[in-house]
Amino acid sequence: MIGRPHGFGRDELAILRRLKTPERIQSFLDSEIGYNKELQGATCRSPRRVLRDRLAHCMEGALFGAAALRVHGFPPLLLDLEAVRDDDHVLAIFRQRGHWGAIAKSNYSGLRFREPVYRTLRELAISYFEHYYNLEGEKTLRNYSRPVNLRRFDPLGWMTAEDDVWEIPHYLTGIPHTPLLGPDLTRRLNRVDARLQAAGKLGGVV
Repeated sequence: MIGRPHGFGRDELAILRRLKTPERIQSFLDSEIGYNKELQGATCRSPRRVLRDRLAHCMEGALFGAAALRVHGFPPLLLDLEAVRDDDHVLAIFRQRGHWGAIAKSNYSGLRFREPVYRTLRELAISYFEHYYNLEGEKTLRNYSRPVNLRRFDPLGWMTAEDDVWEIPHYLTGIPHTPLLGPDLTRRLNRVDARLQAAGKLGGVV
């Protein structure tokens, strides 16, 4: 519910309440929160710490997105995208008018926001496929998880915890995932065009 504090302080809530739409949440992540490249995989900050430190990698950005969505009445849902020879990517997902969209923090421009125009979660997940590649140019996205409602982690105080909330990514990577591609398709994949690689890195942290 709007106005429910979820453990946040007055100043924190004032910021979150200004982010009234998914688009504004994404814009805040892009413009006000730096990309946490140096500590990728070394921290799992809560949304409170993301606000304070102004840094986030994809997991931390997804947690922040889910918390901000929750302040505005959305369920706090995450979706895990699973890759081969590459890192997973985590999305904060939301549904409007029967269609799915996503908020995400990434060093690659094509792995961020998605408008709520996707009828199914598979459609949403596959929209990331062409933009999901490793340094060798391999297209690496393979599977996606079911939505995970972060209410299950409320006993941890995940929105305002001072300790890292590793329980959440460990849970995400441990649940079953649904394949996006069959073996015949994966064997025929081309490498990413150099222009798409360059576009994906636009504005990224080196």
